[in-house]
Amino acid sequence: QVQLVESGGGLVQAGGSLRLSCAASGRAFSSYFMSWFRQAPGKEREFVAGISWSGLSTSYADPVKGRFTISRRDNAKNTMYLQMNNLNAEDTAVYYCAARRGYSESTYYSSYDYDYWGQGTQVTVSS
Repeated sequence: QVQLVESGGGLVQAGGSLRLSCAASGRAFSSYFMSWFRQAPGKEREFVAGISWSGLSTSYADPVKGRFTISRRDNAKNTMYLQMNNLNAEDTAVYYCAARRGYSESTYYSSYDYDYWGQGTQVTVSS
């Protein structure tokens, strides 16, 4: 069983920055494809960014390209990060980390493709 725990959310002014973290339990973390999703009130959960098991492949949704950076640290850290810069009101949402089993360099954009989820962390951007 894998547990994912997000942290780092909060309230920030437009133009500000936040760094989200996702801590994972389990020795198989290094083999998972990892992603960040977000869900705003009244909207569906949407893909934000993903990173392959090797860390060599990353993907971003168009609204966050150039502003967000996904990264991961395996081995003892078992942590994934999302650096969010130049935040705007449209970034306000609950952010979730997700993990998909298996060694893959391909990106998975649907929430149905993931095996494990964290509980979410709220990000609120004031304009």
